[in-house]
Amino acid sequence: MQRSEHDAMPEVALNWVQSGKGAALATVVQTWGSAPRPVGSQLVISGEGQIMGSVSGGCVEGAVIMEAMDAIVDGQSRLLTFGVSDDEAFAVGLACGGVIRVMVEPVGQGISIEMLEDLVARRANRTPVAYVVNTETWERRLADGADAALGDEIATRLRSDKSGFAEDEATFIGLHNPPLRMVVVGAVHIAQPLSDIARLCGYDVTIVDPRGAFATPERFPHDTILIDYPDEVLPDYGVDARTAVVTLAHDPKIDDPAIVEALRGDALYLGCLGSTRTHAKRVDRLTAAGFSEDDIARIHAPVGLNIGSKSPAEIAVAIMAQITATLRQG
Repeated sequence: MQRSEHDAMPEVALNWVQSGKGAALATVVQTWGSAPRPVGSQLVISGEGQIMGSVSGGCVEGAVIMEAMDAIVDGQSRLLTFGVSDDEAFAVGLACGGVIRVMVEPVGQGISIEMLEDLVARRANRTPVAYVVNTETWERRLADGADAALGDEIATRLRSDKSGFAEDEATFIGLHNPPLRMVVVGAVHIAQPLSDIARLCGYDVTIVDPRGAFATPERFPHDTILIDYPDEVLPDYGVDARTAVVTLAHDPKIDDPAIVEALRGDALYLGCLGSTRTHAKRVDRLTAAGFSEDDIARIHAPVGLNIGSKSPAEIAVAIMAQITATLRQG
């Protein structure tokens, strides 16, 4: 799995440091009002002035870059605040009412190269991890839900995907959750625009269909294709809380095994194509297989938000909107 560059700030920072350019990581640690980027957003700056990512959509990047360049030279981490009462913030575009705090850390004397390498390795292995830094003492560590001091809070934050300050208001918990994934079962026409939209939303897409005539590289040039039945491949794939499963084959022999795997796992989302009548038959089969009402209630069927979609692309938009609502609103 390769992360898109726009979501690979630690990887970019490590690459720049290893190539001798030096780097600093800037992270949004707190926001109020109409700040344009959420907590956890990152910008990486090289010692040569290259940038990747964003902490404000552009309005304070210039000031942050200057501070980052200074941090690379002096080795000092710093917290920056931009808001409407700040003349500098007004000049760089935050006059609409937003306030943001940005943490700037040089790689090496701030976050160590060894810790950054460890973080990058965990991200590559799809291991959920929190980067914990005390912004008063600048002590740092990588932690998970079993952390002795902040285990419960980290576990809760990982589930909700929300970085932020701990109760002491000094310790920042920056989350690095695995990339979102989507399994599309049934390489039908709807699957083509759905896979395109999902990739734009940050999902790694896998197409599963035993019908080789449907699941071809020509139809899905950017996706992983598995030509097999879902029950043969999904157990090894590992459906988890960062995985959305969408069944589109409209054939119980293909769809049902995927539904069973998703219900047995901890899927972020499970949506199934088909009419109300089709779903009623599906419910009967799942009930007979031993699944409870609560299990079956996890299924979004008919799949997608009811926005009057007609074309395959419009149906794909409705599906992606429902997945996003499930991810962000629960």
